[in-house]
Amino acid sequence: MNDLRRINPKIVAVVLCVALFVVILNALSTGAYTISFSELIKVILQGPAHSTNTDSVSHAVFWNVRLPRVALAIVVGASLAVAGVVMQGVFRNPLAEPATVGVSGGAAVGAVIAITLGLSKITLGVQLFAFIGGTLATAVVYGLSRVDGKTDVVTLILTGIAINALSGALIGLAVFIADDDQIRTVTFWSLGSLGLATWRAVAMVLPLAIIGIALSTRYARTLDLMALGDRAASHVGVPVERVRLQTIAIVGLLASSAVAATGIIAFVGLIVPHILRLVLGPKHRDLLWAAALLGAIVTLLADLAARTLLSPAELPLGVLTALIGAPFFLWLLRKMRSGESSWT
Repeated sequence: MNDLRRINPKIVAVVLCVALFVVILNALSTGAYTISFSELIKVILQGPAHSTNTDSVSHAVFWNVRLPRVALAIVVGASLAVAGVVMQGVFRNPLAEPATVGVSGGAAVGAVIAITLGLSKITLGVQLFAFIGGTLATAVVYGLSRVDGKTDVVTLILTGIAINALSGALIGLAVFIADDDQIRTVTFWSLGSLGLATWRAVAMVLPLAIIGIALSTRYARTLDLMALGDRAASHVGVPVERVRLQTIAIVGLLASSAVAATGIIAFVGLIVPHILRLVLGPKHRDLLWAAALLGAIVTLLADLAARTLLSPAELPLGVLTALIGAPFFLWLLRKMRSGESSWT
């Protein structure tokens, strides 16, 4: 793996950009209704307002279904991957991901509350409650993990696990008392999917993703220093506790908005950062932008597989990513126990 680390970041950037472009074209053209490449170019050149009787189906599918779905996949994938990089950097642990601090569980509880209260009929009602739930869960986990004015990393992770377990129990209780329509909505959302992607959902997540990713880049050098350990970082002037609080808030912003838009999509924030650390090394200046690109690619590929493997039926995206991510997590855990995993 050491040879992989010598790959020039510029080469990686070119490869990722080309790969993203190719995957986007495939995602836009492939599905239950296939759009040929010539039709795709024609519809793009016509613009969103144009439609005729001969191309109305392709036009409607592209502008109202495929494009918002692809856009949301890119934004959500980039957000989850960057959040994963920040989480792993601030905790110096390759097993850390946004779910560690209870964001996913809290967002799930918020969404289920909105659904059982009948707020799913209100525009972005479920997404708003999910965002609030994820943010509150992050704040609670962080508050409970502070001891004598300092954050204990192990306590924080264990508290996050406990919050996720409590969230699962609350979701189960909500499903028990919900009616049939609400149960179907809860199930669809909790399994994670881009099937309900709309331009409104994209408009909700995109500004938060831009803010979160931009803020993350400001901490690139600081995260490099924190990899030396809390004491060493403090000696070179890093306010460790303040940085940890601020970066956890950024993770909450990115992950909550992503989960609020698409439901629970697991392991993107775990797999992508680890792959990039093997290729680029530990420098967060390179990892953050690469994570945004690769996170978008992975999410697009997973969604493409989810809607084509059993077409015209559609697999839940969260289930597919979990099927891939869980074995990867076990492999990574085994690698760490055997002492083969190189973190810095």
